Amino acid sequence: MSEPMIHVTRGPLTESIHRGDAVVVNKYGQILASIGDPFKTTYIRSAGKPLQTLNVVVSGAADHFGFTDAEIAIMCASHYGEPFHRETILSILKKMDQPLEALQCGSTLSIKAEYAKELIASHFDLKPYNNDCSGKHSGMLATCLMKHYPLEGYTLIDHSVEQDILATIAHMCQIPAEEIALGVDGCSVPVHGMPLYNMALGFARLADPAELEEPLQMACRRVYDAMNAAPEMVAGTDGFCTELMHHTNGKLIGKLGAEAIYCIGVRDGGLGIAVKIEDGNYERALNPSVMRILEDLNILTDAELKALESFREPPVKNNLGALVGTVTPIFHLNT
Repeated sequence: MSEPMIHVTRGPLTESIHRGDAVVVNKYGQILASIGDPFKTTYIRSAGKPLQTLNVVVSGAADHFGFTDAEIAIMCASHYGEPFHRETILSILKKMDQPLEALQCGSTLSIKAEYAKELIASHFDLKPYNNDCSGKHSGMLATCLMKHYPLEGYTLIDHSVEQDILATIAHMCQIPAEEIALGVDGCSVPVHGMPLYNMALGFARLADPAELEEPLQMACRRVYDAMNAAPEMVAGTDGFCTELMHHTNGKLIGKLGAEAIYCIGVRDGGLGIAVKIEDGNYERALNPSVMRILEDLNILTDAELKALESFREPPVKNNLGALVGTVTPIFHLNT
């Protein structure tokens, strides 16, 4: 059962409570710590993008098209659609000789509220490269081209590229493919549901793939290194995923998913972490929860914690910018 993780205070009262679940495992599947239900089943949503991107490397597409670290990183991203993100998507498509319209993800505003307001104010003409999932879709197209799959219908679960992704996720997360619940994500591709335990295990194996067979082992290292080499691609300016990797010097990767899912892979020791906030609030409850877990595990140095201070206990402010409360983690992991 989900447990209270975050208190949102205003003055002397706790005004809101966010409950959640989380689990920490090693690459051998041993549970090291948890809170709530470590086997809570939910969708991995966009937190699964690094696992999906493994197919771009394993298929040979990454080498064939000469994708850079930045281009591989944006395939793992829920990016903000900033100019440098849009330029990177166009670079990928140019290498594949594909038009922007080949991306079947839809055209959306930035998931960063402040930047979305800028786009609205400037009457920006939204295109598929604005979509935070356009990198993932670009990777799917690359795999299709490399393996001579049809581009038509690449978002459908019975398409060969989606079946390849399903098999890779099942293998990485050590769960039979037939036990993975399948839904449709906001960007129209399949989304994969499984216990938090299996999500964490997949990220543990991604971070330390020494036990995996080649070429999957190499693909894990390439995706992990690309995300750390170009963290600005994974979210964007001031984004939590970006800042977390930017300030931790290659020790981990972190990835957000919609409805308040977060997955982390820690290279040293091959640790995987999966977090779910029950009410789906990722705007205020998720980041402080992740930071408390990293603190409990002593993964971050004092300098790293200081650099990420703004995500640990975000302030609640009134319309004039005055501090009136806090968003505070009130839990510790059970070990």
